Amino acid sequence: MKTYDLIVIGSGAAGMIAAIRAARDGKSVLLLEQQEKLGPKLKATGGGRCNLTNTLDNSDFMNSFGRNGRFMMDAITLFDYKDLMNFFKEIGVDTHIPDGFRVFPITHNSSTIIKALEEELIKQNVEIRCNTKAQTLLFEGEAIVGVQTLDDKFLSASVVVATGGLGYPMLGANGDGFTFAKELGHKVTDLYPAMLPLISKEKWVENCKADTIAKAELRIDLPKAKKLKAVGDLIFTSKGIRGPVVLDFSREVTPFLEKHGEVPLIINMIKGKNEEEVRVHINNEIKNNPDSSVLENISSLVPPSVAKALCILSKADTNKKFKDLAGQIRDKLIKNLVSTPLTIIDHVGFKQAMITRGGVSLKEINPKTMQSKIIKGLYFCGEVVDLDGPCGGYNLQWSFSSGNLAGKLLDF
Repeated sequence: MKTYDLIVIGSGAAGMIAAIRAARDGKSVLLLEQQEKLGPKLKATGGGRCNLTNTLDNSDFMNSFGRNGRFMMDAITLFDYKDLMNFFKEIGVDTHIPDGFRVFPITHNSSTIIKALEEELIKQNVEIRCNTKAQTLLFEGEAIVGVQTLDDKFLSASVVVATGGLGYPMLGANGDGFTFAKELGHKVTDLYPAMLPLISKEKWVENCKADTIAKAELRIDLPKAKKLKAVGDLIFTSKGIRGPVVLDFSREVTPFLEKHGEVPLIINMIKGKNEEEVRVHINNEIKNNPDSSVLENISSLVPPSVAKALCILSKADTNKKFKDLAGQIRDKLIKNLVSTPLTIIDHVGFKQAMITRGGVSLKEINPKTMQSKIIKGLYFCGEVVDLDGPCGGYNLQWSFSSGNLAGKLLDF
């Protein structure tokens, strides 16, 4: 049985940087990865392009994670997006900000990131063991003492759990970190898939699947969710909706879906315009082209396939002139334009969820160290804890920041 200063379980962003940080501080480190290669989920991040972080200031960044966001104050202050960019520059990876907000490696290839991290692990003499699954965390009293794998026992007074969430099980996600936490007395909050496509009851979406709606606004039409909303690009699919705004908002939808069985959404597909603004727009269209049909008129606001679907939903004759529509039907069509109803009845599950909502309770983790308040020497970082943010580099930055803090092995 070999003894190490630190054992890290999991080779995602959080795990690899935790190992590097500790090794740079002179610690002997063992990194355990159950898959054949390092960083399996990191490789798929951002469709393989690896959106590392973004340029939000620390306060706005934390606010993007909701009510739990302030927990990351120490981790982000110690290692923000500028520090992350500098770190990668140190290990040979140049980054850039092509849209002024999102940070990518200039190769736009996650393999570049994984290769650089692996080379730095080797340079810092981190012992890497792939195809090695941690079975149990070993402890004595209220202190960690090591890790048991299928074939070996490794000793250490410090263990970092960086096993990620439940998303993409084909890449090795299996919830081991949550199991370890529970076995050692930690509370794990309810877990939900997040950042994933949603499936609707309505079938008309299939006829609109070639269209993208820019700056769509999504709301949940339930009493306890009136304040929840998201704005961004919406894409219709053969079974429902996806796109950046759906990925961001799905974390709010999935808990309600589990509770209620279906979730009514209200979608504004016309860049936030209200009913009066739509009436003014339509009247201007009629003045410019008095003979235009209802479909032509509505298509000036949304793509033709969506316009047709909304006309059918409102029982409006697409070939009629807008001015010839009955007042009740005209009002219903305008209302459906401004507040399109869509009922979510399912999602694609953890198999396509980029992120897990929920995790190890933050109340039982010291934010200044990422160490457990229950078991001495046990650290949690990355997606395994109860923090998740929108798409756009938020979750990777959190993984790097929390992993960096955990790897410092602070104890106070």
